[in-house]
Amino acid sequence: MLIFAISPVWAKDTSEDLALKSYGLFSESGEERQAALDALVSSGRADAAPILILAMRLTSGDAAALSKGLKKLTGADPGDSWGDWFLWQEAHPETGVLPGFSKLQSRVYSLIDPNFDVFLPGDQKHEIRLEEITWGGVVKDAIPALTSPPMIEAAAAAYLNPDDLVFGVVINGDVRAYPLRIMDWHEMLNDVVGGVPVSLAYCTLCGSAILFETSWPGRQLPFVFGSSGFLYRSNKLMYDTTTNSLWNQFTGRPVVGTLTGSGIELKTRPVVITRWSDWLTRHPQTKVLDVQTGHRRDYTGGAPYGDYFASPDLMFPTRTDEKKLKQKDLVFALRSSVVEKAWPLAMFDGGAVINDTAGILELVLIGDSATQTVRAYRSEGLPFTKAAAPDQVMLNDETWRVTEEALVAPGGKTLPRLPGHVAYWFAWSGYFGQKGELAQ
Repeated sequence: MLIFAISPVWAKDTSEDLALKSYGLFSESGEERQAALDALVSSGRADAAPILILAMRLTSGDAAALSKGLKKLTGADPGDSWGDWFLWQEAHPETGVLPGFSKLQSRVYSLIDPNFDVFLPGDQKHEIRLEEITWGGVVKDAIPALTSPPMIEAAAAAYLNPDDLVFGVVINGDVRAYPLRIMDWHEMLNDVVGGVPVSLAYCTLCGSAILFETSWPGRQLPFVFGSSGFLYRSNKLMYDTTTNSLWNQFTGRPVVGTLTGSGIELKTRPVVITRWSDWLTRHPQTKVLDVQTGHRRDYTGGAPYGDYFASPDLMFPTRTDEKKLKQKDLVFALRSSVVEKAWPLAMFDGGAVINDTAGILELVLIGDSATQTVRAYRSEGLPFTKAAAPDQVMLNDETWRVTEEALVAPGGKTLPRLPGHVAYWFAWSGYFGQKGELAQ
């Protein structure tokens, strides 16, 4: 990994603080690293463990010595790798962090990218554990957001294959398709659809693309988001370009920085994953993201994350309850409901119509696991069944149309669409598992 040169001025400026004297762990000098490690271990403070775990993540060559030091400080023995200790840290919040850790963390990450200072200045408000924030391996905006990107007519999208997957969005009659083969490289998209400012926040690591409304009462302008380069529990931390607060991509809440504790939680909108050919059949008037994004990337399918998507393993460690599902099993997550509920995507094998409830909400879900396609609607308790066509459902002898906004009866009655999205089990269970419900 990385070892950094440490400014001697910092060492002088921070000589009174044990945490800040730990800068030596990140020095090019083996003697300085050993001296810093000895000082932390001799302190006997278990709350120094996050500093050693941070050093295991960012330096090379000292993993065995750092692990030995961690075992002495904590009395624990989860293993010898950074991943082992990072999982242990997540499971033991009672260990705490040494005072001064946030300043140390800030200085160390600024050695990777000075722009990281805007996210972690060392005295920021936060509602997540700072020691669980980890570097995702890229600098700020290295995964560039697309903001008001060029859209083209479907007939001009010769680069797309019929089986390519797209994120489909319809708001106020404005129909858009955002291909995954492009979004895999950008992960954040800021746009205005049907007059509504939105962000499509796509975390490739947790398999979730969530469509957020970005206007908020009392704010003159909508939020615009980018990718910070940091992760929390293998989920991207996005940031808003106005305050540089870090936001949890899965919950739509600011969790580090100025906006922490503001009560802001972005409203979610429906988004669907489907084949380009299926979307085009339903919506021949659709606009689609132009492959000429202004960035030079290999936009062939699966180019950046194909191996990760095909693997059962995570790229970054986080604890997962696998009693019910494997960590990367896909689920459909209902959002903006009183009750958080998820349905294993396997329930939609072969195409399915599922009548269910989420708390007191009666709903129907229509989907096909082969394309990760699921749409949810209010049902008012009406027992819908599968129809011969994928854009229809049956209610007794009546054929209802399945649209992006609602289920539509022959007589014009409508049942509105509910927001939701697909995600890996580890992400949904990590954020909503304690209070949510998994359909059986």
